[in-house]
Amino acid sequence: MANRLLKVSSLATAVLASSGFYLYSSHLDLSDLSVIRFGRAVATTAVISYDYLTAFRHVENGTDEYWHLKSKLSELFLSFEEKPQGAASLAQVHKAVLHDGKTVAVKIQHPKVQKQSANDILVMEVLLKAVHWLFPDFALMWLVEEAKKNMPLELDFLNEGRNAEKVADMLAHFHFLKIPMIHWNLSTKRILTMEFADGGQVNDRDYMQTHGINVNEISENLGKMYSEMIFVHGFVHCDPHPGNVLVRKCPQTKKNEVVLLDHGLYQVLQPDFRLNYCQLWQALIKGDMSGVERYSRRLGAGDLYPLFACVLTARSWKAVNAGISSVPVTRSEDIEIRTNAGLYLPQISDLLNRVPRQMLLLLKTNDLLRGIETTLQTRASSSSFINMSRCCIRAIARHKRTKTQSRRRRVQITLAESLSLWKLYMYELFLWLKGSMTILMPLLH
Repeated sequence: MANRLLKVSSLATAVLASSGFYLYSSHLDLSDLSVIRFGRAVATTAVISYDYLTAFRHVENGTDEYWHLKSKLSELFLSFEEKPQGAASLAQVHKAVLHDGKTVAVKIQHPKVQKQSANDILVMEVLLKAVHWLFPDFALMWLVEEAKKNMPLELDFLNEGRNAEKVADMLAHFHFLKIPMIHWNLSTKRILTMEFADGGQVNDRDYMQTHGINVNEISENLGKMYSEMIFVHGFVHCDPHPGNVLVRKCPQTKKNEVVLLDHGLYQVLQPDFRLNYCQLWQALIKGDMSGVERYSRRLGAGDLYPLFACVLTARSWKAVNAGISSVPVTRSEDIEIRTNAGLYLPQISDLLNRVPRQMLLLLKTNDLLRGIETTLQTRASSSSFINMSRCCIRAIARHKRTKTQSRRRRVQITLAESLSLWKLYMYELFLWLKGSMTILMPLLH
């Protein structure tokens, strides 16, 4: 077991050496090596040998020592691609094949990234303090607070693996969703080995057209997935940029599938916050302005609730008043929003300092999802609002049931929930029939 731990622990350094990231590194800091802790499958720990790893400091490509180190990979993998499938600021991902024939993705953290990230946060803190001193209206220190809280979580790949398993179990009823399986016996805090899943990026319309993937179905499924995470469970994947959301035809069923990657950054929503957020979105969809004000204030927006509603929905105040589900997004509205964003920067900065910290990552998530919908040309579709409403109804009813001891009252809540969901289903059916008639009428004539 100790020998295997040493091999896996040495993997990050060996791969980064062979791909050119670690050929001529400076002094090897023992604090970077520390103790590698394995999850679940491994109930022991092992300290990486300092003498063994210092051998990587001056390894040149093509030397005997280089090939010796590469041979260590063959003990763990049948094949291992040196060229990364993808690289980012924190890690790079390599494709490999295990000795049992399974293809895996190996995510490897860059050397020194933990120490460097601490330095980056310090620099950011100094710069933001300087900006606030020069421009007192811009109070952006919440960026530093969020970075300090989230960076250690993103750098712990075991935490990422646990998040992946949790959300896979939580959304198991969505058969269109694929979360790659984690190989715990080949994973550490700085190496994550998972099932390999390929596909096209979710904003690649050409890929979808080539592979016969329905754009509207993908957009609707993405909305279902995130509505469930946000409103029902309060456990939200907060980095849905196109590189982390792939689409493909499932190799087994040949049905459209969404592959969700990179589970390092999640936001856990507190129950009261989540329920107020549910109520706010219901009010925004219906155009219930008293509800918009009430729940915006509960979420900390205060007298800036009109601005908060516009920031949250990326819609104009006129559209918010009318109910965002009933007013289509226009080009002129987008131009108006971009223009006003520049004019109201101090107020936006004030707003971001007021709202709960849970809201900040949700705003980022909303923005990323909105960007995907814009690219797919499915933004503000009726299906997305229906899915949001359905999840809000379920979440609020569930909360009400937990607050009463009366069986009669619980039955009443359940019946009211079922009636609301039935009305929503009938409305959805009406929209489908209306759309079908629009398509059929020209053919009948």
